[in-house]
Amino acid sequence: MGDESYGLVIPNREVREVFRLQINEWFKRSIFSNAERLTTFWKALEEGNVENIEQYLNRILSNSISVFDTKRINGEKENSYHNLLVGILTGNAEWLVKSNIEAGEGFADIIVETDDPDAGIVIELKYVKSFNEMEQACQKALTQIHERHYQEYLLNDNRKDIRLYGIAFCKKRCKAMTEVLPVK
Repeated sequence: MGDESYGLVIPNREVREVFRLQINEWFKRSIFSNAERLTTFWKALEEGNVENIEQYLNRILSNSISVFDTKRINGEKENSYHNLLVGILTGNAEWLVKSNIEAGEGFADIIVETDDPDAGIVIELKYVKSFNEMEQACQKALTQIHERHYQEYLLNDNRKDIRLYGIAFCKKRCKAMTEVLPVK
């Protein structure tokens, strides 16, 4: 039994490693090669420019590897979008990006401590099966942030200028909604 199970581990690890290297290569080619677009995206995220955010992500998704098209279990699909966004955000060396971090009364998808010590970003992602559910999913994501108080993580760090995002993905499309946390 021991020998058989050991034999299965190696190919999977090798396949995972090859896949990881391919993803890294794709990231370098598709995302990090265009610094101007990337910088515009980060700026849009800081400023709440949803039009530019959607435009950038939709372009990336339409040119992406077909990991977003495959018939996978929902959780895995959500994971792919999550990893994509975290990868894009961590490219900004000035930002501290936290993923699946304990915040408020749950786990926030993504929290960004920007280079402005007073500012921060909370992002909640949703994956939907049809395009007409996207807007509602964005709203649901924003509601979830409020209900579970994910912003507490940033408030505890004395960051008061907080922008919230609900971002919904459906196949190779995305929709974003944003609001600024009211200062108390």
